This record gives sequence, C-alpha cells and structure tokens, in this order.
Amino acid sequence: MRESPRYAALAPAPVPGTTALAALAGVGGLLRGLARPRPGDARPSAAALRALRARRGDAPALIRTRSGNTFLVLLDPQDLRRFYAEPVGLLAAAAPDKCRALGPEEPAESGCSRGDLRAEQRQVGAEVLAADRPVHPSRGPFLTALAEEARHLTTPAGPTAPTTTLDLARARYAVQRAARRIVLGDAAAADEELTGWLTQLRAEGSGPRGGRVRSARTACSVHDKARARVEEYAARADADTLIARAARHPDPTGTLDPVGQAQHWLLAMDAVPDTLVRTLLLLGAHPAEQELAAAEAVAEAAAGADRGELPRLRACVRESLRLYPVVPELIRVTRADTEWRGVRYPAGTSLLLPAAFHQRDPERVPAAHVFVPGRWKNPGADQDIRMAPFSHGGGRCPGDQLGLMATAALCAEVLRGHRVAGTRPVLDPVGPLPVTLDPQRIRLRLTRR
Repeated sequence: MRESPRYAALAPAPVPGTTALAALAGVGGLLRGLARPRPGDARPSAAALRALRARRGDAPALIRTRSGNTFLVLLDPQDLRRFYAEPVGLLAAAAPDKCRALGPEEPAESGCSRGDLRAEQRQVGAEVLAADRPVHPSRGPFLTALAEEARHLTTPAGPTAPTTTLDLARARYAVQRAARRIVLGDAAAADEELTGWLTQLRAEGSGPRGGRVRSARTACSVHDKARARVEEYAARADADTLIARAARHPDPTGTLDPVGQAQHWLLAMDAVPDTLVRTLLLLGAHPAEQELAAAEAVAEAAAGADRGELPRLRACVRESLRLYPVVPELIRVTRADTEWRGVRYPAGTSLLLPAAFHQRDPERVPAAHVFVPGRWKNPGADQDIRMAPFSHGGGRCPGDQLGLMATAALCAEVLRGHRVAGTRPVLDPVGPLPVTLDPQRIRLRLTRR
C-alpha cells in the first residue's frame, strides 16, 4: 500500500534534558484539518511513524518540520489515554476550522469560547444533542427530514433512467437541507444563502492574513447577516429543533448563545456527506455487507416508534470513520510544563496524536486496512483508546450519536430501495484499502432493487 506522495523533511528537535534525536526524513504531507490544510503543519506518514517507533520504541518523539514547527508525536496507546484524559487547563485544543470566524470579534486561538464559558456551552450542547443517547429524543421529526431529503440522493436523471449516479455534490445538497431542518426547522430547508454565509466565514477565519482589514469588515457584515437570519428562524422554530431545545435550556448567567451554537451545529454537519459517500462506496465494494445492511434498513422501516437504532449500519459508519477519519490528527498545546516518559517539556509544546495512524496500525489493530464493521459489535469497542472516530474523554464530540443516527439513516434510505451496483474508484474487497479516499472523486451507481 502506498503512502502519501507528498513529503516534507523533518529535522531532529532538541529534547529538553536529553540529547538530540536522530533525524527523521520522509514524513508526508500537510496536516489535513476538518476543512483544509494549514501551511507549516506536518502530517507524518504511517511508514515514517512506524520507522520512528522501530528506532525509538514507544516513547513520544519530538520532531521539527522544515518550516520550523515542532511537535511531540505520541506513538504509544498508553500515552493516548493520558492525552484524552488531561483537562483543558493543561492541554488546550487549537480552534478547529469549523469554529473559526463565526464571531469575528473572537480571536482564533480562543477555541470558539473561553474557560468556564466554553465548558458550560459544551455541557449545554451535549444535553441538547443528547450525547448520552443512541437515538435523539427528536428522532421522529429528524428521521422524517432525513428520509424526505434522501430523495435527492436517489432521484434518477429521467423518469425511465434505470440507474442514478450519486456523488458528493448530491450528498452535500441533501445533507445541508436536512441539517437546516434539524437545527432550525423546516422553514430553513431551502436557505442555501445562510449555508453560504457560514461557509464563507469559516473560510475567511482560516485563510491568510493578507488584506485582513477588508476581510474583517466583510466577515463582520456576513456574520451579522447570518446571525440575524438564524434569529429569525429561532423565533418560529418548532420545539423539536436543536435551536429551540437550546433556547429552552436554563441560562441563569445569561452567557449561553443558542444562535452561535446553531451555527456551529450546521457547520459540524459538513462532515456527514463525506462519510456518507465513503460508507456507501465501501458497502458497494463488499456486496455481502451491503445486503445485510439493506435487510436491516427494510426491517427498520417497520419499527415504528423504535426507528433510528440501525446497529449494523452504525457499525459500517464507524468502520468508515476508522479507515477515513474526519480529523486524521489531533493537536493540543500544553499550558504548563509537562513530563512525558521522564522528559520535561515546557508550556507551549504542541502534542500531535496521529489518530489515523493508530486506527490503522497493522502491528496493533487486526485487519487494520480492511473493512470489518463487525469489530464495532465487540463489547467495549467504543472505549478502545486506539479507535477515536469521535475522540475520547472530555474532548469527545458531543454530536457523535446524532451524527451516527443521521448518517446511518441516510444510508438506510438509499439501500432500502437501491443497490450500489458500481463504484468509482474500484476498491479491492479483499486486499488492503487505500490510505486516503477523496470524496470528491467518488461516484456511485445506484440501481433499483
């Protein structure tokens, strides 16, 4: 299996209190965050990390990129456990692209909010998103919205067309409509302008600093328009929508911001289309798994009030995310001096957890490069520290269950009436799967069952 063809040389970084490490070369690519790469960040290739671990053992390795950025890379699952367990007061998360520029008055390094306010908002978000429940309390209207918008995934080119082509553009259109209905209500279904504004704000928040005065003015204008639009929907949103649930939450300090939360939730749903087309691509390459998933989808249609579970399809989505995580690497910055394996590192050290590497590490994960949804049925699979499609600990994504429910439901709507009969790219159902799958290049041919 080939690694990424893009390489950025790394030089050894001096470790406080120790001798310099041996040079590490052949470390691939730019770090791919939730939305786009950031110049200067390095994504180590799996081959480079395996070579590093073979030379140094499991101890964290301090490496420096050609651009001068330094990362302490975690290679041992035991260090991953500590990484996830450390409080935000010690390990601070960099603000992800999905959060940036939603409020132009907020500095990018704030992580979208600060200190206790951020913790309080996170708790409210977890309650509104029902992070502790596999099926959201608003499953009825949510599943209805997903089913209705899924028609955009399967509509043929003409009334007599025997097949339908499903690609990322179609998936994005359907998911964005469903997301607006789930977050803001049915009235927002067709509001592509709002989604465009939010996407623009995110892009400007992670872009270069050139022309920042004009960009700041533009961002403020777009931010004001987007916020006003969301407030209009909030004023008439049905009780089951996420924004209505957030607005009803007690706010004794007056610091919670349901409108801002709604904007974040809309952008967070951007990860669903990529995962949806990848999951269907994998099922198309594995006909036996596809038929089992389709049978579950048919049976689920008659479940009535118990709809939304779909354990087999959820396992397929989780396995897709294991193979192709939304965020391949996690970065935290230490806020105080820390010690790792007997070596002290100063405050401001950047820790890099290569999640994609650990999830597909053939030395520690059985059938690491193969699509095996059944692994997620094992007791405790969700707590396996090596597997982090939604992270762990206090940094775990509070929308993981809602995201799984939505993606599995959309897969079910497709498979209930259609078969994925042809795919591009063509995947080997037995051999190792490719390291990356660009969702932009995926084409799925659907035929009626």
